Amino acid sequence: MGQVVVTLNGRTYRLECNEGEEAHLAELAEYVGAHVDEMRRKFGQVGDDRLILMASLFVTDELWALRADVDNLRAQLAEARRDKSESDQNARSVETQLYAKIGEAAARLEGLNARLGQRAGGGR
Repeated sequence: MGQVVVTLNGRTYRLECNEGEEAHLAELAEYVGAHVDEMRRKFGQVGDDRLILMASLFVTDELWALRADVDNLRAQLAEARRDKSESDQNARSVETQLYAKIGEAAARLEGLNARLGQRAGGGR
């Protein structure tokens, strides 16, 4: 079991974590600690619990904003995929129509070629 010692608002806390997660936990604690320090600068020493609560609410607000951004990006991605699907369908439709027109043109050319061949052969 790993351990990390962090300091928030001048108080030291010993935290346990899974092996290999120490650096990540320390980084998270540092991030929260920076917010605790910012709250202390803004509001003074209003108590550890209140400062940590305020910092936690601030970090949670950031999380909620990021979640909203992710949800928005997911919706945009889903819309882009629908648009791509519609575009792919339209492209297939245009391709089918193009092949049909090419087939019609080829049939006309073959017909013309046959008629010209008959005229050329009949004139000999």
